[in-house]
Amino acid sequence: MSSETRSRRLAALLALPLVLSAACGGEKQEADIASANPPGAAAPSTSSAAPQAEGKSAFYDAQLAYTQCMRKEGLKNWPDPLLSGYADWTKIEVVQEEEERKDSQTKLSAAMQACKEPMQKAMQLEPEKDQQKVYESLLAHAQCMRANGVSKFTNPTMLNGIAQPGGDPSPVSPQLNTNSPAYKQAETACRDKLIEQAQGMQ
Repeated sequence: MSSETRSRRLAALLALPLVLSAACGGEKQEADIASANPPGAAAPSTSSAAPQAEGKSAFYDAQLAYTQCMRKEGLKNWPDPLLSGYADWTKIEVVQEEEERKDSQTKLSAAMQACKEPMQKAMQLEPEKDQQKVYESLLAHAQCMRANGVSKFTNPTMLNGIAQPGGDPSPVSPQLNTNSPAYKQAETACRDKLIEQAQGMQ
């Protein structure tokens, strides 16, 4: 992925940990992760389940408000979020490619700037992520990309408990041609390796 494409993807993706860390504070997110129930813990009581459900609904509603803003700004095909509230990256990438062909994504960039406020609100409402699961998903995806011919695709890393995406070994001077038929074929083959929380990261 080129540095230009990556920067636009980071700006558009509401669920991306790197963006959340910058916008919401990495220390807070790490504290939230540390206090989360460990795997295998007992299910929360009825009294604690209600706020969690409400939080997920608020996240979806905020993402939907962002979608409506993007459509109002001229991106009529901007997709609704998934039922989980996360962005539907398969459809967003189609919109990005269309905008790139039309005007080098000028309209897309302007729409994201105009919709910055609802985007930030949705970011603040995103449920906490299981960073280990995100990392494992990114790793499986990277391994799949290499197995499908993209030999230079790098592994993700963990930084201060936050999963960092892999991909191009040199984002500043890209070595991977993300528009090549071989890359797109590998991307399609490996798409199911990414869980919802990791989609759009690499």
